[in-house]
Amino acid sequence: MNKDKQLLLPGISKPGKVGCRLPELDVPAAELPAGNLLRRKLSLPEVSEAELVRYFTSISRRNYGIDTGFYPLGSCTMKYNPKWHEDIARLPGFCYIHPYQPVDTVQGALRLMFELQEALAEITGMEATSLAPMAGAQGELASLLMIQAYHQSRGESHRRKILVPDSAHGTNPATAAMCGFEVNTIPSNGDGNLDLTSLANLINEESAALTLTMPTTLGLFDPRVAEVSAIVHDRGGLLIGDGANLNSLLGKVKFGDLGFDCVQLNLHKTFSTPHGGGGPGSGPVCARAELTDFLPAPVVIRDKKGYQSATPDKSIGRLGAACGNFGVMVKAYAYIRSLGAEGLKEVSENAVLNANYIKEKLKACYHLPYDRTCMHEVVFSGKKQKIKGVTTLDIAKRLLDYGFHPPTIYFPQVVEEAIMIEPTETESRETLDSFIAAMVEIAREAEENPDLLHTAPHNTPVRRLDEVSAARKPVLRWEMK
Repeated sequence: MNKDKQLLLPGISKPGKVGCRLPELDVPAAELPAGNLLRRKLSLPEVSEAELVRYFTSISRRNYGIDTGFYPLGSCTMKYNPKWHEDIARLPGFCYIHPYQPVDTVQGALRLMFELQEALAEITGMEATSLAPMAGAQGELASLLMIQAYHQSRGESHRRKILVPDSAHGTNPATAAMCGFEVNTIPSNGDGNLDLTSLANLINEESAALTLTMPTTLGLFDPRVAEVSAIVHDRGGLLIGDGANLNSLLGKVKFGDLGFDCVQLNLHKTFSTPHGGGGPGSGPVCARAELTDFLPAPVVIRDKKGYQSATPDKSIGRLGAACGNFGVMVKAYAYIRSLGAEGLKEVSENAVLNANYIKEKLKACYHLPYDRTCMHEVVFSGKKQKIKGVTTLDIAKRLLDYGFHPPTIYFPQVVEEAIMIEPTETESRETLDSFIAAMVEIAREAEENPDLLHTAPHNTPVRRLDEVSAARKPVLRWEMK
């Protein structure tokens, strides 16, 4: 029997047990709410403090996190991050300052931001950086607003179309539409790369830019990206980079060298802030010389007086009240400075090595739509298992019984029954082997006992949920019954 359930049994809960003692009231008593809002009878257990602590501790152990297990969550880069970076972000000189206090009292923080801007520009091969965007999607928004302002400054307001690959993250077309652009989709070819013929046919004098994730969400590096860049620029468009998958390129390839005009990054994925949980995030934008005047404010500059916040000449303006999520910047700075150029190369080398290791070990069990060297992640398909009536969702649910968080499934949508696996560089071969063994066993179960997967998970505190109803009919407010 689960220990946390024992605390609710009559033998544990007994009248008179006290979990805590409240001090005597030393302020005037407040009036209680209306009677219809009060619950007169609550069947709460009466337990001791030790029993209460053990109960809530047992509940907390149900949470899954990077500190408790492997997170193969494709395209999200859920990797282990050094704990001492958290300590650095908590230093008094960083965590007890205010963005609007006198500039001469925050020179250290401004210097950190300035040097981080320079480092990210160097890493991406760009001219300048703005740290203002507070999430990846806001970085995308900034990129598109910059592109819009750039074309308007050149008298080309008629460029109202954004081209997006069919394998793109959903935020790419959504953000373009939010900025008032018309979205045109470019299909992928049989190799998983952008179809150049379709690109050449669709791009015209009304096209503002192509937004391209590199490597793609299929986990592939497009070897013809230079041709893509040439087609876009020959028609007067710009090339926007989605840097969500930068983990695979660090120290190896620069977006500027590939012909990109600007790129949005995710500090909370690549540079040492735990991803997930709704924040905090940071989505800096790096730009080539032609776009630096349009960067969102503020940017940090250095002059004779020291470090100052500044607004570029043609800036698209502010995206928030202050400078962005400073604590995330501190951790990113610590990550880059501690690893150095050679360490950043090792990050990408190990991320790519781990993904290809999984690819080779699992391609005999799961369909591999693009059997070529992958980058930081590999995308399989559950087509083989679907023949037996087992869906990708069944496979993901069964993986929970083996103690692993499932990978991303059903994305990208260009792959039927997609299973996107990103191991990151921080996982050991032993961890990968355990995950591979579980996936191989699940493939065997799908062949021999598909019903076992249809009803999975079996060993978790909560069994399979009705996820469709939860998404379409969420209960978002409390109602008294």
